[in-house]
Amino acid sequence: MLGSVDAVYDRAALVALPVEVRDRYTAHLRHITDQAPQLLVTYEYDQTWMSGPPFSINAEEVHHHYGDRYEVSQLVSQALPGGLKGQCAAQETV
Repeated sequence: MLGSVDAVYDRAALVALPVEVRDRYTAHLRHITDQAPQLLVTYEYDQTWMSGPPFSINAEEVHHHYGDRYEVSQLVSQALPGGLKGQCAAQETV
C-alpha cells in the first residue's frame, strides 16, 4: 500500500518513542521503505531534567539503530535556542 519511498524525514518520530519500542520502530521503518535514505533529527539532553518525550537520543544510539545498514553522517549539531520546552539545555542534531 505504501509504494516506493525515495527518502524518509524523521523530525519527531524516533524521539517520541520510549526506548522499549525504538528497535521495532527502526526495523519496521527500514523494512517498509526498502531502506530508503533518511534525514533524522534528534535531541540530546540530560533526562534527569526532563523525562520526555521528546526523548534524548545520542549518536551511539543512532548508530545502534542504523549503523549496520546505513552510512551515518552527522550534518549539524547545535544548541537548541531556549532549550528543550524551555526546561533544559539541549543539542539538536541532524
